[in-house]
Amino acid sequence: MTQTPTAHIPAPGQARAHFTVPAKHPMVTVLGSGDALLRVIENAFPEADIHVRGNEISAIGDAREVALIQRLFDEMMLVLRTGQPMTEDAVERSIAMLKASETGNGPAETPAEVLTQNILSSRGRTIRPKTLNQKRYVDAIDKHTVVFGIGPAGTGKTYLAMAKAVQALQSKQVNRIILTRPAVEAGERLGFLPGTLYEKIDPYLRPLYDALHDMLDPDSIPRLMAAGTIEVAPLAYMRGRTLNDAFIILDEAQNTNPEQMKMFLTRLGFDSKIVITGDITQVDLPGGTKSGLRQVREILDGVEDVHFSMLTSQDVVRHRLVGRIVDAYEQYDSRNGK
Repeated sequence: MTQTPTAHIPAPGQARAHFTVPAKHPMVTVLGSGDALLRVIENAFPEADIHVRGNEISAIGDAREVALIQRLFDEMMLVLRTGQPMTEDAVERSIAMLKASETGNGPAETPAEVLTQNILSSRGRTIRPKTLNQKRYVDAIDKHTVVFGIGPAGTGKTYLAMAKAVQALQSKQVNRIILTRPAVEAGERLGFLPGTLYEKIDPYLRPLYDALHDMLDPDSIPRLMAAGTIEVAPLAYMRGRTLNDAFIILDEAQNTNPEQMKMFLTRLGFDSKIVITGDITQVDLPGGTKSGLRQVREILDGVEDVHFSMLTSQDVVRHRLVGRIVDAYEQYDSRNGK
């Protein structure tokens, strides 16, 4: 978008920006249905006066806010040119990134770079990061052999790792995907549970199956599993193996003990990649048992080719209330010395 001269002169200390939306982009894609996106922008920049006439948008007000609004609309247009729609959530996240970058402590990445990075296109939808930390997490998976994704529920830790695993399989970077998680509720003593092996482990592994069904043709999954191309198994079944040429994901890693974590990490074989995800605030281990995920950062921090990606409530991509709930629990734990 371009800034053009105008006859209206801002008051002293104010600035003015003028935007022309290209005709090929309907104004509803920029302003949102019922001007929902415009309201998000107005609420974020209360000191600026934003006017819309036809395909012209102008902003007058505090020079700092006007400059950020100019950058915001530029970034929105870059996203829209890719064919991806802007949502209220995407606009809010873009504003947060721009405000952070203005302080000098913010990201080098622009909102458009974050919001247009495609990981996987499947079944009519595209999986992509929605926040800066999610993008950095995905980038770390590309760059490192072992990546830890640590953060609260709803931050996309497991889902994005699964998307990267499917992408790696489809591009023949690996020959198989191995998905595992500790069956803590059963103490991994699965022999005491009724039914066949798969009936026993299904409740603990169901979330991984659900994610797979989002990313692959459901009819192909049984075939891939029968061929060993995709394996979904409890953590106990990893013991004694060396996992070569595989993309391996350990989910719910906060529920491993230190011995299990060491066992899992030492399964790494040649041409493989490991992603370990978990939420250290939701440990379900029996009282007194130390979490392997909590301990491992002290042990491996600084080890070459091992990366820790930390996600926060700001990266929750479920209902926005989830982020507030996460924050409230963190504040409660802080007050009570947990």
